[in-house]
Amino acid sequence: MKILVTGANGFVGTALCKRLQSSEIEVHAATRSASLIPQSESLRQFVVDELDHKTDWTHALTGVDAVVHLAARVHVMNDEAIDPLREFLKVNVEATVNLARQAAVVGVKRFIYLSSIKVNGESTTTEKPFRETDAPNPQDSYAVSKLCAEQALQAIAVETGMEIVIVRSPLIYGPGVKANFARLLKTVDKGIPLPLGCVTNKRSLVFVDNLCDALVQCVMHPGAAGRTYLVSDGADMSSAELVQGIAAVLNRPARLVSVPISLMRAAARLIGKATVVDRVTQSLVIDSSSIRKELGWMPPYTVAHGLRVTADWYQSSLSGRQS
Repeated sequence: MKILVTGANGFVGTALCKRLQSSEIEVHAATRSASLIPQSESLRQFVVDELDHKTDWTHALTGVDAVVHLAARVHVMNDEAIDPLREFLKVNVEATVNLARQAAVVGVKRFIYLSSIKVNGESTTTEKPFRETDAPNPQDSYAVSKLCAEQALQAIAVETGMEIVIVRSPLIYGPGVKANFARLLKTVDKGIPLPLGCVTNKRSLVFVDNLCDALVQCVMHPGAAGRTYLVSDGADMSSAELVQGIAAVLNRPARLVSVPISLMRAAARLIGKATVVDRVTQSLVIDSSSIRKELGWMPPYTVAHGLRVTADWYQSSLSGRQS
């Protein structure tokens, strides 16, 4: 079997290519740089131009049975684009549609699209998790672009017969993680106190190797065709519990200070950081039972394992910078 992975040198793409090669699957790795992936007998790298509606995927798609589309313009906290929605639509919708149409023309059977739980919304209660059947409720430009891409792919499936599988993930962590999770690792490692002692929310996470295992199942399992799945580790944690888990694997104290959430929010509004406080105090829980029941998928790794591997990578990267 031959699979095209876009965004192959990214956080998830690197882990997925490694996972596919261990299963003796031939990988076409599409990247924006020619120097970041070691090629082998089971992996060929293809450098693509700017991701947009004109990108030519001819060579990368040759002989491919399935596509796992990871490349995207990702969500950022302080987007400096003049028109963020336009930039998200260009990469996350127009480029996705272009790739999917070219894939259908050359006979690719299945197209797996990594979307985001942000399509469902920004928060839940602990008693009512997000499910695949919920009405979408995207609340920023990134989430809107992801929903638009999902809808466009579903239309292409009806038009061409190519099988579409959509996977929505919550926060992904693991070796190579960046952004908020990387900052949290650094904060806990430095022993900086965090005002999360009163926070009892619950948030779903997914370890990158668990996500990759689920993506492979979506490639292989006949029952995945046409389905949308929410994927998580299945062990939801409060923000305080996450800090404690990270502190344990880093062998650092969890310096949690109990600050009333109302006071945190009031202070955050004064400095324009209200959304940051919402993110660490609100719950976002997903129900990943559909992929477990329909495809027989279970996450192969525990949260404890995922945090340990992530911490090992983080500490190793620090040692590398110091040497």
